[in-house]
Amino acid sequence: MEKIESTAGSYRWVLLSAAFVIMMVISIYQYSWFLFAFSLQKQFNWVLSTIGLTFTVFTYAATFIQPFSGYIADTYGPRKVAVTASVLVGIGLLLASTAASPGMLYLYYGLGGVGVGILYGISASCAIKWFPDRRGFATGLVVFGFGAGTAIFNLFIQKMLDTMGLQTTFVYLGIAMLVILVPLSLFYKYPEQPVQTAKGSGKDTAMSATDYKPLEMLKTHQWFLIYFSFTFTISIVLMFGAQMKMVAKEFGLPEGYFSVLLVLFPLGNGLSRVFAGAISDKIGREKTMVIFYSLLALSIFCFVFFAKTPLFFVVIVFIAALLGGAPFALYPATIGDYYGTKYSTTNYGITYTAKAFAGLISGWLSGYLFMKFGSFKPALIAIACFSLLAAIISMPKIMKAPGKKR
Repeated sequence: MEKIESTAGSYRWVLLSAAFVIMMVISIYQYSWFLFAFSLQKQFNWVLSTIGLTFTVFTYAATFIQPFSGYIADTYGPRKVAVTASVLVGIGLLLASTAASPGMLYLYYGLGGVGVGILYGISASCAIKWFPDRRGFATGLVVFGFGAGTAIFNLFIQKMLDTMGLQTTFVYLGIAMLVILVPLSLFYKYPEQPVQTAKGSGKDTAMSATDYKPLEMLKTHQWFLIYFSFTFTISIVLMFGAQMKMVAKEFGLPEGYFSVLLVLFPLGNGLSRVFAGAISDKIGREKTMVIFYSLLALSIFCFVFFAKTPLFFVVIVFIAALLGGAPFALYPATIGDYYGTKYSTTNYGITYTAKAFAGLISGWLSGYLFMKFGSFKPALIAIACFSLLAAIISMPKIMKAPGKKR
């Protein structure tokens, strides 16, 4: 194959940079939620399951929109779709600042979630389509932005909440999102032809020679293994993202240690995606999954038994974040590997709906179990067990690329 033309090669890195920044900004909806949730509980005195349902609504909105927005972006191009989504993200928080009831908060935060989901899917697909030679690393870098963005923002958001209150914080964040996201989303476009790489530059290109349509993908058993594993392995980072403040309260974590976590958790979550993506380019997606998911399960078990010690709490959460963010890089790359790039936005959008079920586990269900048992430990133990099962079914002898379409 011929090498990528220099203009295309330069543009794809500019696009990747824009996608990285966009993902950093929209990550506030998910990975700063535990700060918002704590403020909501203090201000409105709503029960934990009611507040947790907001996170579940957001997760459902951000995931189930992706198959539809992915189809539109694959068919007509991503730019106009991305601009529209950017507007929804900003307006979502502006409207959320006026919410005085759970129902209105669900509606407005969910509206912003629609925009978040659209931008997330398009951003990941840009990496899949433009970087067949470094698919794991490129997707890892893009979703690193979503995982690590709040490492920069959370301390400022916490200070804003303490000094200005929840409503004013939502207003300022909504305006900032509109100012940043709309211009950057204008950079989004897909390559008109499949990007060609230097011969021998990566095994991913050969693996994705066959393009599967969505229904064809759903007929392969590999997709169901991916979907199951995706659901449970991301539940831990979503649970910490939704319930971190309350989990810290249960285990008696001092405020100073919690402030450290505001930086370390999203940083570890983001770095996990880059490391896992880059490693998977070298040793294969499946082997990387087995390693990361096994260690993830072990880290959660350790958390349950040792998190009463503040230092262990911080260290183990950081380790879990370093491992738990990996699926967000591994699965978009795997979808590109297994099912091709032509329909990758739609195909990954369908796969990404697994996050909706993970959001139900980490948001509403974990809150309900806490109310029933007075502890987050039952939910954590269940997630650890299923993460270990995901490691088993991700073994290369079980999880492997489907053969050519008949």
